[in-house]
Amino acid sequence: MKKRYVVLSFLIVLVLIVGAVALLRTSPVSVAAQTGTATATPTVSGSLLTDGTVIEQVQSIYRGIYDTVNPSVVNIQVLGTYNYGFYVGAVSSQGSGFVWDTQGHIVTNNHVVENAYNITVTFSDGTTTTAEVVGTDVQSDLAVIKVDPTGLTLHPVSLGNSQIVKVGDLVIAIGNPYGLAGSMTQGIVSALSRSLTVDSSNPFSSSTYTIPDIIQTDAAVNPGNSGGVLVNTSGEVIGVTSAIQSTTNANAGIAFAIPSHIVERIVPVLIKDGRYKHPSLGLSGITLTANYATEMGLDANTHGVLITEITPGGAADLAGLRETTQQYTRYNRGVIIFGDVITAIDGNPVRTYEDLISYIFNKTEVGQRVELTILRDGKEMTVTATLQAE
Repeated sequence: MKKRYVVLSFLIVLVLIVGAVALLRTSPVSVAAQTGTATATPTVSGSLLTDGTVIEQVQSIYRGIYDTVNPSVVNIQVLGTYNYGFYVGAVSSQGSGFVWDTQGHIVTNNHVVENAYNITVTFSDGTTTTAEVVGTDVQSDLAVIKVDPTGLTLHPVSLGNSQIVKVGDLVIAIGNPYGLAGSMTQGIVSALSRSLTVDSSNPFSSSTYTIPDIIQTDAAVNPGNSGGVLVNTSGEVIGVTSAIQSTTNANAGIAFAIPSHIVERIVPVLIKDGRYKHPSLGLSGITLTANYATEMGLDANTHGVLITEITPGGAADLAGLRETTQQYTRYNRGVIIFGDVITAIDGNPVRTYEDLISYIFNKTEVGQRVELTILRDGKEMTVTATLQAE
């Protein structure tokens, strides 16, 4: 056991050293800024652990980020209803959110406040007040609620640019896991350009939506963190913590955050209009695999999106696109009839399904005409579709 502890201690020190170097190189939250002195942030030279100064500097930077960001993060408690068939029940839940502006707008996840009839917001200083829903968007899993700002000292967050985030960047999550207010964890950006599927909570609807450009992190995120912040080493919000992947419904080192560039575009519209109109092609698809390409008589290295389903009356349907179907022979053997493969949109190459939904989500609007390059029966052709509101 002692040997294991020695190895573990060494690894912890090593992680702190690596984190120290990265933080000192990138963070503007300097020791000078926190102490009020005129001394510049020290550079690392010689022994990294001399007199413990590097470790203290790292701790000081983390403290500075927490002190700056935590006052912006709130705890949200919800009383709501859920419908299952003809049974209506009451449910209580909780999550996180963050102050958007001094007018009292607070951003959280749609799934935190969906179907809520009573919302209570608690700030980091213990102040508690009620809130009302201003706007929701199931397709981005974002929502805006509002408190009366009278008598409150509100600390809006500072948004960062999620489009310059790199895998390996140090990040910090702040939220209320299991109701433990103001909890802070740290990790790295594990992956980028993930997609996150969101199901409609309406029991009479089977609709699902896919959010593109999702940030994956290994920072500890648990139930209750939903709607909280993922910040960079400048204390800027680069994402909204929204979901985890786990077999136990608890942190397993895989968490997902909605990127700030999506938040920045959708939230102002929710505040103004209460809803956001998303452009849609009206189709579902999968990234074309080498096996499917070969079965279709295409080169195994062909890239694109294989259309698996088309919404009747949607943009893709009206444009004449074809979906993948399955037919059965007289011997009840299933035969796949492959649909169209989208290889480009408006001249931009489409290699994966994530590429397609990211372009639609970020670069288009309802009513816009897009030009799709497709492969049909091995032949390339161009189809024009007019995007509809979803």
